[in-house]
Amino acid sequence: MEHKIQPLDTGALLQAIPALGLKAGQIGTVVEVFGEEDGEVEFVDKQGRAIALAALKSADVLVLQYEPVSGP
Repeated sequence: MEHKIQPLDTGALLQAIPALGLKAGQIGTVVEVFGEEDGEVEFVDKQGRAIALAALKSADVLVLQYEPVSGP
């Protein structure tokens, strides 16, 4: 089952976006969700300074999971 992005989800970018200076694997936080599959993701550096803000599809982001899958 695919996870729909939610505000404050943490995710990893699946493909680079060179125009924004972002690499595949870059970690970001969903700050806004538009409809069912679109969201705005903020990317910051280790010091917390904003690198980029990107409007992305949920398919562009691997949402990081913190809880194990429950049940069979």
